[in-house]
Amino acid sequence: MRIKMDKKTKTLKTLFIGFGNVGQQVARILTRERNSFPGLAPLDLKVVGIIGRSKGSLVNEKNGVDLQKALQEVEELGTFSPSNPDVTSITGIEAARTLDYDVLVELSTLSIEKQGEPAISHIRTALERGSHAITANKGPVAFAFKELTILAENKGSAFLYETTVMDGAPVFNMARCSLKGCTVKGIDGILNSTTNYILTRMEEGQDLESAVKEAQEIGVAEADPIHDLEGWDPSAKISVLANALMGASITPFDVERKGINGLSIDDVKKAADSGKRLKLICRAWREEEEVKASVKVEEIPAGHHYNSVTGGGAVIRIETDLMGPVLITQEDPSLYDTAYGVLSDLMTLTCGY
Repeated sequence: MRIKMDKKTKTLKTLFIGFGNVGQQVARILTRERNSFPGLAPLDLKVVGIIGRSKGSLVNEKNGVDLQKALQEVEELGTFSPSNPDVTSITGIEAARTLDYDVLVELSTLSIEKQGEPAISHIRTALERGSHAITANKGPVAFAFKELTILAENKGSAFLYETTVMDGAPVFNMARCSLKGCTVKGIDGILNSTTNYILTRMEEGQDLESAVKEAQEIGVAEADPIHDLEGWDPSAKISVLANALMGASITPFDVERKGINGLSIDDVKKAADSGKRLKLICRAWREEEEVKASVKVEEIPAGHHYNSVTGGGAVIRIETDLMGPVLITQEDPSLYDTAYGVLSDLMTLTCGY
């Protein structure tokens, strides 16, 4: 699908909702580091708005928000400067409903408790207007995939979500472009880098509490890591994969879930003594007409490919009827990987699938 753009400018009018680490990294790449990435040459954005939760909001439909200035203000002040002429009090849903944009980029934080809201409403509003929508937030795909996909098709818009699983690794682009005609029979993998890092450190002798603290100090774990430790984040990811690749209609609440809370060094050592390693494994499989999913700690035997995935790495295995299994492995992703997922979806709109 190609976006309908002005033939003279070929500029993609973009609305960002959320300007946390990922949004700032996208801005950094598009401004200060643009010359280092010649592959992004076709991408021409006019940012009409940045809607933040704690940093405030900026809107400039006529000339576009000064992205470099916005980034500098957040880095120096932690928020947009009150003196910035583009500062506004508009909300995300108001911006999605009223501003003039070609694509909405949803970068807000996942809310399990609110079942993907308000991100779902932001995207629904954009699609209802015939605009495109990109999300790095897992919520819309985990909780409302079919609704939003059908809406996008009916409106002739694109709904893209490459960043929702394994950062910028081409999971959905690969399936869309390279697995045509295949039916996905099953999916499994290590999809939560935080718990994988913690388990790796526990193998080296740290207890769970100290491993979590270290993960927080280096930025691998959030200040409140409960969604990782209790398995909610990987449950959202396997829901995304099952919905997008297997035609399921499940949510994280439908996933059989047990995180790494309660694991001890003795548990990890016992597995190691028998030549195995403990990993938090996500699975989705077909059971007659249904798709089922689980997230739980499993003992992985020596020599298995998953045992080589340590630290903040991730891996996904996709089994199909015609070919496979196909494995994608990611080694210690950084913010560049996550930002690339967003940029990849923007490039899809600019250049086509």
